[in-house]
Amino acid sequence: MATYTPPPYFPQGSLAPPDKNRYRKFKLIVAVAILLLILVLGGFAVGIWYLVKVLA
Repeated sequence: MATYTPPPYFPQGSLAPPDKNRYRKFKLIVAVAILLLILVLGGFAVGIWYLVKVLA
């Protein structure tokens, strides 16, 4: 004979209070990622320029 038991309760919200600086941290991480991408692309451009200069 099965007895009805309600499903367990899972809170929908986070147990920790929301971080007020979350959006600021996210913007900082995105800015650093874009800066690193620009530096890597600039490094590739300089490397290709030197390679073309040496081969020519």
